[in-house]
Amino acid sequence: QVQLVESGGGLVQAGGSLRLSCAASRSIFSIVVMGWYRQAPGKQRELVATITSGGRINYVDSVKGRFTISRDNAKNTVPLQMNMLKPEDTAVYYCGASLVGSTIFGQGTQVTVSS
Repeated sequence: QVQLVESGGGLVQAGGSLRLSCAASRSIFSIVVMGWYRQAPGKQRELVATITSGGRINYVDSVKGRFTISRDNAKNTVPLQMNMLKPEDTAVYYCGASLVGSTIFGQGTQVTVSS
């Protein structure tokens, strides 16, 4: 198992930037897929971005060109750089680790973008 702790959320104006970080309790070297997810009020949790151990990256269309995911296997962290934020990006953001048969999530960090 692995525990994940997200940080870096906050309140920002539209057009601003935030950098989220996900810290894992153990090595993420062997975790094939790490990702960021978000859940807005009244909506289902959605995938925002994923990165594989081989460096393959995918983004949901709505964040392409604005968000950048990376992973640092040496520090066991998965940052998410978010630029040009929009009010519709407001949500609780969760880090996720895809293990065999399940995805483990952290407790989440709130991101609020004001217009």
